Amino acid sequence: MFVYLTGSLIAVLIGFVLDLIFGDPSTPLHPICLIGNLIAKLEKWIRPLCAGKQDAGSSSETASHRRELAGGVWMAILVIGISTGIPALLLFFCYRMNVWLGVAAEAVLCFFLLAVKSLKKESMNVKRALETDGLEAGRNTVARIVGRDTQALSETGVVKATVETVAENFSDGVFAPMLYMMIGGGVLGFFYKSINTMDSMVGYKNEKYLYFGRFAARLDDVVNYIPARLAALLLIAAAPLVGLDGKNAWKIWRRDRRNHASPNSAQTESAAAGALHVQLAGDAYYFGKLYKKPLIGDDDRPIEREDIVRVNRLMVAASVLSLAVLGLLKIVVLLLMAGVLL
Repeated sequence: MFVYLTGSLIAVLIGFVLDLIFGDPSTPLHPICLIGNLIAKLEKWIRPLCAGKQDAGSSSETASHRRELAGGVWMAILVIGISTGIPALLLFFCYRMNVWLGVAAEAVLCFFLLAVKSLKKESMNVKRALETDGLEAGRNTVARIVGRDTQALSETGVVKATVETVAENFSDGVFAPMLYMMIGGGVLGFFYKSINTMDSMVGYKNEKYLYFGRFAARLDDVVNYIPARLAALLLIAAAPLVGLDGKNAWKIWRRDRRNHASPNSAQTESAAAGALHVQLAGDAYYFGKLYKKPLIGDDDRPIEREDIVRVNRLMVAASVLSLAVLGLLKIVVLLLMAGVLL
């Protein structure tokens, strides 16, 4: 056990460096793409079993809705089991063959789970599109990284959506997988990422997914509850390191961290809004429907393109700080374990 825990620490460190150098590879064989394909196929197979005619005026607990809820639960169980089981078997056999082979295999898995460089690259592509090709190009580019409708966004809306995405995805694209990997290696990292991917695909409160995706959405809320709050604190701590306002980040986080329907999404958004002295969130369209959302942060100044650069500096600094803090904590745990074992 001690060897595996030490190996996973080394693997996370290597995976983080690989991600900073190469970024997330764009390939259909990417493990997260494979998980996404698995979710899509399981939904296609399970949904017909949940079909049932809903009578007008029936309650939310009709037989049809119960079947959809049950189908969503079964899909989640299968996705988590397969997505976690395959890496577990792979690492088990690699570590049995050779410790360093196991570390190498786990480092590659950790590399696939982190998204620091790709998050920065995709968000900076939005800024470049606005500067070189105009608003329409900016709308099309930001549509690749956000779930909201982007066709009618102003330039301010495009920039705001990009800043929000970087802030929110620092938690579920960087810190949360890093935290889970530090605790349980690549296997626990894939456990987390399978849930997070399900939520991004089926965790919507629309007619199609309100019941079928509810279990995945609630599960995502649970596994992100602690990471989202720790991620916000790390953004606050990192703000002064890149010339941003850590004190105001703390103030706005304390005030606005619950300004979202999700218990987790506003945590890092509020910290980033405070650090930048801008206002984020507010009403947005999803699938053609307007969703009323509270504002986050104070409108101290108009948001601008350069805020995409600033929030990326904040995200990268917080990522490095996260690795240092979590790595140090794991080293302390390993030293304590070694003392007990000796």
